[in-house]
Amino acid sequence: MQLRYSFRLYPNGPQRAALARAFGCARVVYNHALRARETARAAGEAFPKTGDLSKLLITQAKLTDERAWLGEVSAVVLQQSLRDLDAAYRNFFDGLKGKRPRMGAPRFKSRKDNRQAVRFTANARWKITACGDLSLPKIGDVRVKWSRSLPSVPSTVTVIKDAAGRYFASFVVATEPVTSAESDRVVGIDLGLGHFAVLSDGTKIDAPRFLRRAEKKLARTAGPQPQGEGLEQPGQGPHQGRPRSRAGGRRAT
Repeated sequence: MQLRYSFRLYPNGPQRAALARAFGCARVVYNHALRARETARAAGEAFPKTGDLSKLLITQAKLTDERAWLGEVSAVVLQQSLRDLDAAYRNFFDGLKGKRPRMGAPRFKSRKDNRQAVRFTANARWKITACGDLSLPKIGDVRVKWSRSLPSVPSTVTVIKDAAGRYFASFVVATEPVTSAESDRVVGIDLGLGHFAVLSDGTKIDAPRFLRRAEKKLARTAGPQPQGEGLEQPGQGPHQGRPRSRAGGRRAT
């Protein structure tokens, strides 16, 4: 079973520029591959294979002056963008066949998209350093805010930039499913007022009391409130204490 763990990244200035190049190069390869396949579909021809697209749009394109900047990023990132296009087409056709919920046809990506992402596989030789940084090829050692430990060595990592400009690292790890021992034991649950629940074996579960804890926390953080003008006094409602009209006890108009 594969699980995904996400952590916040804090790249510095040069690393953010390198990531922007990686996002842009992956987007260009993806869009050119999509255009090549849509052109073949409109002409009634067979879809170009991924290997042919990789050779044309990555290997040969790097040798040209117009696309020489593709060599500034990891080749694995560019290859994975073609894999993403394959997955988008596969999901689209599976939806048409009823194998999964319907999804829209693959669309061209834009630099204005809310989400930018690149993926590094083991072939990219990325690693987690002894200091806890994420070392990415042609980007550097990026600081990670770890909130938990990974259960196993991750196979891939996806670097994501969201609409708010925040960066995240999403790791895919393989874990063994946790199975619980079978039991014939039956327990009854009674919900009450004194306790949140009482089990048939006598176990009592107290109420969470979220509101009372929140009130106590608010009182601690707010501190004592000064008694100033305009505050209601005990026993005095919002309309009590107002001067009455002298004209027969009737309110002045």
